[in-house]
Amino acid sequence: MVNPATGRLHFSKMHGAGNDFVVLDLRDGSAPPDAGLAARLADRHLGVGCDQILTIEPPRSEAAVASYRIWNSDGSTSQQCGNGARCVAAWLVRDGAAQGDEFVIDSPLRSHRVQCLGADQYAVAMGRPDFAPTRIPLAGFPRAREEYTLSLQGENIRFGAVSMGNPHAVLEVGLLDAAPVERLGPLLQQHASFPESVNVGFAQLVAPDHARLRVFERGVGETLACGSGACAAAVVLMQRGRLQRDALISLPGGDLRIQWPANDAEIVMSGPAAFVFDGEWMG
Repeated sequence: MVNPATGRLHFSKMHGAGNDFVVLDLRDGSAPPDAGLAARLADRHLGVGCDQILTIEPPRSEAAVASYRIWNSDGSTSQQCGNGARCVAAWLVRDGAAQGDEFVIDSPLRSHRVQCLGADQYAVAMGRPDFAPTRIPLAGFPRAREEYTLSLQGENIRFGAVSMGNPHAVLEVGLLDAAPVERLGPLLQQHASFPESVNVGFAQLVAPDHARLRVFERGVGETLACGSGACAAAVVLMQRGRLQRDALISLPGGDLRIQWPANDAEIVMSGPAAFVFDGEWMG
């Protein structure tokens, strides 16, 4: 990670549909960034600037070519990042560690099958969604529901909730551009019903196989894209019969394809991964 000749921190800047990352190679056993270093790297004025930091590390499972961990821009850790998974896959392909059209990578939660689709497009198996309130976690509700209601500042807010390895609340809205993302996002994240906070998605149905989405991420704020958020929004709408099982999710930074063939099947997310530049940070 640290260039021995200069003492500087080597990194790659990448993005997946506008969700941007600083990628650090820690396969030599270098220590991961602490919360303070992560926040400095992520600072868009004084650091490199990113939504999250991804550290590439030795594999944790026998089948994987590498593993990765995730730090948010405020220095907190995350368990899942779909756009980050695609960027890690692209980084490993460029590095030569991943060869062939299919391979496996380990996230903080599990192993993920990756398929190279060509033209900088990757498909990642994201696992099965978990709607159980205790697994999200969502307090105060003993059983899973298609829709929940919470009172926020005297207003009843209706939403779906699911875990993609990280917690998500999904609000269906009529007009996405007018959605109260900056107001309701923080309020839901701070609500006692979400003891680990929550990623808040605002989804507008465009067609039976197409939805638009904005996501207010925990530890980051609104981002141009959120891969796990796209999966969460898709499965909430699919479970309600509002969206087809193979659908396009359009985020401000680009489009992701979400496939969920059946309730007991894995979700497969497909989308782009792009390199922006490589550099050395002086610290």
